[in-house]
Amino acid sequence: MVAQRPPMGWNSWNTFGGAINEQVVRETADAIVEKGLKDVGYEYVVIDDCWSLRKRNEEGKMVADPEKFPSGMKALAEYVHSKGLKFGMYSCAGTRTCAGYPGSFDYEFVDAKTFAEWDVDFLKYDFCYKPRLANGPILYNRMGMALKASGREILFSACNWGSNEVEKWIRSTGAHMYRSTGDINDSFQSFKDIAMSQVDKLAYSGPYCYNDIDMLICGMHGKGNVANGGCSDIEYRTHFALWCLFQSPLMIGGDLSKIDDFNLELLKNKELIAINQDIEARPPMMVGGGDRPVFFKHMANGEYVLAFFNFSDRDGRCGLEFYDLGLTVASGYGFKFRDIFTGEETGLVTENMDVHVASHDCKIFRGTLVQK
Repeated sequence: MVAQRPPMGWNSWNTFGGAINEQVVRETADAIVEKGLKDVGYEYVVIDDCWSLRKRNEEGKMVADPEKFPSGMKALAEYVHSKGLKFGMYSCAGTRTCAGYPGSFDYEFVDAKTFAEWDVDFLKYDFCYKPRLANGPILYNRMGMALKASGREILFSACNWGSNEVEKWIRSTGAHMYRSTGDINDSFQSFKDIAMSQVDKLAYSGPYCYNDIDMLICGMHGKGNVANGGCSDIEYRTHFALWCLFQSPLMIGGDLSKIDDFNLELLKNKELIAINQDIEARPPMMVGGGDRPVFFKHMANGEYVLAFFNFSDRDGRCGLEFYDLGLTVASGYGFKFRDIFTGEETGLVTENMDVHVASHDCKIFRGTLVQK
């Protein structure tokens, strides 16, 4: 059963765009294992757009570009599987992909069968070049049915950028995750705007169908296909913390052959990943807004997460009155928290909590409710 928890893996688009090829995929699969990313849950290796020839063959099937993928997709899938990982590919609900390659419009059952024959485990399904009169929800439902008819279990990653109020109907199409935003780029402003645009929509996300707020940019540092100045390491940490808190699928977008130690360890941070992978999959509530939002999240086993973010350009205090969580002084309860980055214990805190957070940084606490 796929996607009981948010899927984790790597996608080629953010770094490589149209320059994807067999060697990159093989080396990335190697790196996921060798750098310990598989051990913490990353398992999907996904090829995005630009992998096929510009035309279908005489049988109406898509054909992998033989220059980019000389061994063919089935052999590449076998290599990825030999590493204990899963293999993903890309298509589009329209007549063409976003880069102008053949889309799956009217070929859904043919393409799903082809992907199954290639031993594909994951399909990212984009939304470019949809005929104006075609119904988007029906197109996603058609591919959902096609994948189920293919004879192979394939994770269905819908990517319609939040169109048609996607969160309200996408679960009914059989999709396991759905892109609810425009494309991310490698900048603080981009990931902040994307995350905050989804606060009111997170309640639609849950087991077997997760709100995908796009691929991760951790460690890209202004290089690659979605480069836009890059971020500081602190900003990448804030980015990853938001994605984990919101329980978005965690799809690495950087070049794993060049990733620095800070961002590699960030992507392997077991405390943050545990928040992302929490079995109850409850969305956080925002209990403080503006440039210094505060989030509170119920976790399994009677635990809670309290997260403070400082999106402003100045260091400052972030505070919360526990009354705004519903916890009154007369309740007789308070919290005991642990800072997940430093391990420092707060001791019993009652009535309120006030922390100093550096500009563009965050502080994340995990703990329990205890009687005074």
